[in-house]
Amino acid sequence: MPKKILLVVGLLIGLSLVVAGYMLDAELKTPISHNDQDVIAVGRGMALDEILSKLESKGILHKAFVLKLYVRLSGLKPVIRAGDYRFASPIAPLDVLKTLEAGGIELNKLTVIEGWTRFEIADAMAKLKSLKVDRKQALALMNKTSLISDIDPMVNNLEGYLFPDTYFVQSDTKAEELIKAMVDRFRTVWSKLPNPSKLTAHKAITMASIVETEAKLEDERPIIASVINNRIARRMPLAMDSTIVYASKMIGKWKGNGIVYQSDLDLKTPYNTRKYYGLPPGPVGSPGQSSITAALMPASSSYIYYVRDPAFNNGKHNFYSNAQDFEIGVQKLRAWEASQKKNNH
Repeated sequence: MPKKILLVVGLLIGLSLVVAGYMLDAELKTPISHNDQDVIAVGRGMALDEILSKLESKGILHKAFVLKLYVRLSGLKPVIRAGDYRFASPIAPLDVLKTLEAGGIELNKLTVIEGWTRFEIADAMAKLKSLKVDRKQALALMNKTSLISDIDPMVNNLEGYLFPDTYFVQSDTKAEELIKAMVDRFRTVWSKLPNPSKLTAHKAITMASIVETEAKLEDERPIIASVINNRIARRMPLAMDSTIVYASKMIGKWKGNGIVYQSDLDLKTPYNTRKYYGLPPGPVGSPGQSSITAALMPASSSYIYYVRDPAFNNGKHNFYSNAQDFEIGVQKLRAWEASQKKNNH
């Protein structure tokens, strides 16, 4: 081929590349209008190509392949975090990419607090509009025992296995997915904890749930676990009000003011540990890691009683090995409570 023709071909190719580059640059920087005001959910593990195609289907990008081509040619490796995103209108494709790299808008979140029961969790879920469930529907989803029955074959519902933590809720998160995330979090924690006595999960989590509601201080949790074991060993009723409160919540009678009424104490249910011997039939709340650890590795003690120490306002308890010393501790607490009432008046 003559040199002149080669030169012309080379010039044409070069010109084509320049034109193509100019067109690509113009396409990337030209804002386009769209009518999509919805939140766009980017799920965990979504590939960039999948995300861009989704944005094209929403009209936010006219030609997703242009942005895909730019990313490949430029060698960029954008890190896109899962989350909910909103895109301005008009917006240029390059700004779409910047929005994705900047991270999504703040997600809704649900924080499950240590000691919460499935009833409190259901109430919190019902307040998140994007989940589209009411309290009754959320509680029904918590009856899906197949999520945990391999670990606890005796489970009747997911009480105790909805692990306390903060869970982020995207616009497309389903209620059942959120519940599964709580159970999966429990599984992760449970799998890493030592269990020297080889307790069943059912017994350990039931005990841990009581420890969680009875103990305010972390260093007291193993001691309270030892009290539970010691009372069971002596065939003494646990007589722990947290289980009675749970029984009252189960039938919708709990008043929520912290007072255990005589009507609660009279409940004929195995969750009433003043009337019935041994652990209740199942967990009475969601224990955190330290309470589960305490149940698996309780302290070695002879204590069978404890009562709040009035000298402290942080929930500290005094522990006793006999009824006489315990009664003295109770009288001290009652005297302090009476003085507080007098001072408040």
